[in-house]
Amino acid sequence: MAKVLLVEPYLVGSHQAWVTGWIEHSRHDVAVLGHTGEHWRWRMRGGAVSLARLTREHLGRSGSVDVVLGSNMLDLAGFLGLARPQLGAARVVQYFHENQLTYPRQSGEALDSGLAWMQWRGAVAADELWFNSAFHRNAFVAAVDELLAAAPDEPHQPERDVLEERIWVAPPGIAYEECRRGVTVANERPLIVSNQRWHHDKDVGSVVRAVRRLVRSGVECDLAVVGDETGGEAEQIAPLLDELGDRVVARGHVSRSDYLALLRRADVVVSAARGENFGIAVAEAIAAGAWPVLPRALAYPELIPEAHHPNCLYDEGELGRCLTSAVAAVAAGHSAPAGLAFAMSDYAWPTVAARLDDRIDSLCAV
Repeated sequence: MAKVLLVEPYLVGSHQAWVTGWIEHSRHDVAVLGHTGEHWRWRMRGGAVSLARLTREHLGRSGSVDVVLGSNMLDLAGFLGLARPQLGAARVVQYFHENQLTYPRQSGEALDSGLAWMQWRGAVAADELWFNSAFHRNAFVAAVDELLAAAPDEPHQPERDVLEERIWVAPPGIAYEECRRGVTVANERPLIVSNQRWHHDKDVGSVVRAVRRLVRSGVECDLAVVGDETGGEAEQIAPLLDELGDRVVARGHVSRSDYLALLRRADVVVSAARGENFGIAVAEAIAAGAWPVLPRALAYPELIPEAHHPNCLYDEGELGRCLTSAVAAVAAGHSAPAGLAFAMSDYAWPTVAARLDDRIDSLCAV
């Protein structure tokens, strides 16, 4: 059994879910040091200092560790500069939920070059880089090439040459069994669910507008738009939901139990995201039995088995058509494509944790 120190400056949302899921199912001794999920820029710029201090204190109490795993929110190179004497020969991994080089920016927003270069230095400092999808890996590598091409000289070519051989694709886990448990309730009208945060990169507004067009055309359906509505586009989305009246059965943040009950009721789960490196929320809705309507882009073609692409993925400009087709199929008594829910079992936490644990074993054996 390896001793793993998991360092997470931003313990909230999908980051928290990943930490909790792995710890609950890992055979290794995983300790967590982290900060609350707020002030994300400060966490990236300053978290390395405070977390290195906490790491030194932790190691003073518990002794050495075999592997240090920091998320992409950690200034890894800075952290190691402050904590390496206490870490000794521990192997170092950085896990990328997202990254600052490719994260979708709002109109007129420039790349934060300080954070971009910090991300690259962390990638150089790690022994391995774990990405949550092949799409994310490829996007990051392409963005690194663009970043390094802008360097006036000494463009880090030796470090770039070995980048890809240190990358491993490690999809996150989902609460598969939890989503599958419970009684499925039949809906009076097909229920469409959007279960992503109300931020610009998820473009929930496009989903709501597409549903409004369906309703105006006479299609019978209900809608639930759940997820973190703070700090995003709530001012634009809330009035659109108000216009749909009692067809909106849930909105904003809901409790975990209510959320799981909603997923089991969902007939269709829909996304119009402009940024998605895996899609935990969508995967859980599919596991619960929802019919996915997703862009044929980002990480979604990896998540959905290729045989189901024609029925579940849409090209740019085709959201309304694909959504109409899925709702019509549900109204006609059809369920989501056969085998799709079971395909999500590949991301069940017991399976994913075993993969992560095996990789830790391989790292420690080097």
